[in-house]
Amino acid sequence: MEFDEVLRRRRMVRTYDPDRPVPPEIVDKLIRHALRAPSAGFSQGWGFLVLREQADRDLYWSATAEGDDPAAGSWLDRMRTAPLIIVALSNKSAYLDRYAQSDKGWTDRDEKRWPVPYWDIDTGFAALLIHLTAVNEELASLFFGVPAERVGAFRDAFGVPEEFTPVGALTIGYPAADKRSPSLRRGHRPVDEVVHHGRWAATDRPSASDI
Repeated sequence: MEFDEVLRRRRMVRTYDPDRPVPPEIVDKLIRHALRAPSAGFSQGWGFLVLREQADRDLYWSATAEGDDPAAGSWLDRMRTAPLIIVALSNKSAYLDRYAQSDKGWTDRDEKRWPVPYWDIDTGFAALLIHLTAVNEELASLFFGVPAERVGAFRDAFGVPEEFTPVGALTIGYPAADKRSPSLRRGHRPVDEVVHHGRWAATDRPSASDI
């Protein structure tokens, strides 16, 4: 579909048809498109754990469960119908190593040189490409986080090396009747509140004439 249509139709979906697996060629396309994401210094410090088998998906949910949270029951039960989970992970050391190489001009691996964690940002870009590709293939998907207190259990369950940090996971599948998030009632913030041209207008500060 046209790119504008992909963006128009993009939303987070929590309910899937459990009887329609994602075809292998589409799974392959999702990952290939993720690898087209930008990365600082072409460090490509990411990894993707693809869970297609029922046993693997069940292990994911059991490893990352936060315990008895009745508030999470409804939406979490719906998410578990997804026939595909892709976990996107970042590797900070790949970036620190890359920028200590001669063509980058840094002679150390000092993390303080980085104003923001580009290893997480670039992995987030890759996850977004997976999400948008799913929409383009008329699939539904949801990006969500791995609970911080369950990251260790997740690593142990799937043999994930310590240097990889799960930035988030995507459930993916053919859509079923879904409940829209009540948070959407908040609506979009007005453009003039979030977009600033030329300079950031400090409208909440008194002007010189008011002092």
